[in-house]
Amino acid sequence: MSLEDDSLDYHKEDPPGKIEIATTKPTNTQRDLSLAYSPGVAGPCRAIAENPDDAYSYTAKGNLVGVISNGSAVLGLGDIGPQASKPVMEGKGVLFKRFADIDVFDIELDLDDPESMIAATRAMEPTFGGINLEDIKAPECFEIEETLREEMSIPVFHDDQHGTAIISGAALLNAAEIADKELSELDVVFSGAGASAIASARFYVSLGVERENVTMCDSSGIITESRAEEVNEFKREFARDVPEGGLADAVEGADVLVGLSIGGIVSQEMVQSMAANPIVFAMANPDPEIDYEAAKSAREDTVIMATGRSDYPNQVNNVLGFPFIFRGALDVRATEINEEMKVACAEALADLAKQDVPDAVVKAYGDQPLQFGSEYILPKPVDPRVLFEVAPAVAQAAISSGAAREEVELDEYREKLEARLGKSREMMRVVLNKAKSDPKRVALAEGEDEKMIRAAFQMREEGIAEPLLIGNREEIEATVADLGLEFEPNVVDLSEAELDEYADRLYELRQRKGFTQSEAADMVRRDSNYLGSVMVEAGDADAMLTGLTHHYPSALRPPLQVIGTAENANYAAGVYLLTFKNRVVFCVDVTVNQNPDADVLAEATRHTADLVRRFNVEPRAAMLSYSNFGSVDNEGTRKPREAARLLRRDPDVDFPVDGEMQADTAVVEDILNGTYDFADLEEPANVLVFPNLEAGNIGYKLLQRLGGAEAIGPMLVGMDEPVHVLQRGDEVKDIVNLAAVAVVDAQQQ
Repeated sequence: MSLEDDSLDYHKEDPPGKIEIATTKPTNTQRDLSLAYSPGVAGPCRAIAENPDDAYSYTAKGNLVGVISNGSAVLGLGDIGPQASKPVMEGKGVLFKRFADIDVFDIELDLDDPESMIAATRAMEPTFGGINLEDIKAPECFEIEETLREEMSIPVFHDDQHGTAIISGAALLNAAEIADKELSELDVVFSGAGASAIASARFYVSLGVERENVTMCDSSGIITESRAEEVNEFKREFARDVPEGGLADAVEGADVLVGLSIGGIVSQEMVQSMAANPIVFAMANPDPEIDYEAAKSAREDTVIMATGRSDYPNQVNNVLGFPFIFRGALDVRATEINEEMKVACAEALADLAKQDVPDAVVKAYGDQPLQFGSEYILPKPVDPRVLFEVAPAVAQAAISSGAAREEVELDEYREKLEARLGKSREMMRVVLNKAKSDPKRVALAEGEDEKMIRAAFQMREEGIAEPLLIGNREEIEATVADLGLEFEPNVVDLSEAELDEYADRLYELRQRKGFTQSEAADMVRRDSNYLGSVMVEAGDADAMLTGLTHHYPSALRPPLQVIGTAENANYAAGVYLLTFKNRVVFCVDVTVNQNPDADVLAEATRHTADLVRRFNVEPRAAMLSYSNFGSVDNEGTRKPREAARLLRRDPDVDFPVDGEMQADTAVVEDILNGTYDFADLEEPANVLVFPNLEAGNIGYKLLQRLGGAEAIGPMLVGMDEPVHVLQRGDEVKDIVNLAAVAVVDAQQQ
């Protein structure tokens, strides 16, 4: 089946299209409906009539963008009209929502002349917080956007012009740095003189390219002053006093070739005629002006190449811009998207490309290396950090330039943006902020592993912890250099370090448990788990992480033998935090105790409650079973029932707990309060205590995979010192998150 057939099936599947409207407030009862509509809705109507700005408080206007088109210049399809362009506009709405949590109404207008488009769009200002113009042909698009920007008090942005300009501008900043060339000295040639080419040329000038160094070619050749009268006013802006000629003449000796025209019109000979280490942006879609392989093989020095295609490095993709530009603009109620905001976006994208890339992004692109250089000058669209870097930069530029009607505190704003991408980020931000307030030393037992090294770099950069990498110094420092990480790692080298005291301490702890003096000395020099554990036990590290390359039981064994459980604990337990859209649950025990008795369940619950409070959440615990409050009486159901009884009798337990109960009883308020109004839990539980390891492991994985939950953990509770055991294959963000949890554990102790 062809891609087109697949796409037709995709769009036709019930319900047709790609978008729907969802309610954001409850509408379950008569009172809900009376608040949502008549008579209650009259209140906000009167408030807005008195103060129009209240529309941002009482309606969705502040997060609503109108995607408006007449379908006169749809990418790759041309003038197909408004109705045929609707799938594209719906797709634009999908991208707004997916990447920046912005709602969209797509509006397709059956209008051809600029005046009608202007009048219709201007009349919709009360509806929207911003306007995204899309797929409108040149030169009409220039007049439409410029007039609307002057006459409307909300942001108006024609993405076909400025999107490509901003993203390719970010690429230009990094390409020039890699090529060791100054922007002001670049000789730039454009193949194409349409809306995106003119907007890009203007934007490059804003970035620092000299206008007299820009040569623009249309289908008739170089736009020269002698041709000025035959071209429109927008092309005329870049007419040069140079001899007439074609694209091949213009590109000879040029530093940069920007293709925004048609496929296949640039030859290898043209690339060979360019200056040293040329920059080639061949952005025609679907076929670039010159194939990626052809351009790269045209010469022996470095050709820094970008295209509009996702199957080659350095895709110039507008989705890196418009969702985040509008996010920043909407959140400060900007009156426009000005040049300062566009430049801020480009600079933020360029800077982000120089940072370490998250594992999830690398996996999404086939595990190919992604590291700043000629093959990676732009972030990938799926990189979640784009939102946190670009939107705040745009918002700050709006504030600094006077375009904002509201101000934001940037650190708080970043946290709000993280919350938009999921509850797990919001929860982790609580712990990360606590960790930053008093960073601790965290021993990383598998210090030679690339992920551990990258995590150590992030810990240091974000001020979360002082990482101690245990491993071979030369290997660690070589990996740091290969990854291009600018930091000096704190390494505990098993061959260099003075480890006699640690060996003596290990022998002292384990001499009656199977260790000889020589075995203890050997163990601290060859097993980083034992060394890290002794360092924590001796107070030379405040916490420890391990398990990335080991099976969980083997990674847990050394910390249990050396550090052991806390004074008030006989058992350790593993906890996962699962986050859903509007709630969080902590699942225990899911990694350690195979068949715990009532005492173990009660103890694990107490320690989990302490952990829950480190996330600023008040615990409510349910002891789970297949029985509800004695409906089945056997050895299996008595165990969680007895654990609940032990906890309720404990004077130190200051949180609600009940059980035994079924899982749906624990988490569904109507069942809990309707059927079992005698229960000690007045609200659904957020600590789910499973009766054994088998149930816990199955339960949390089903919730994660089928329930769409994000998981943080496993977090180890009950240890005498902060130790956490990772799952094999965890990503860098998982390591950093657990390090933050470990630091907060250490702060508590």
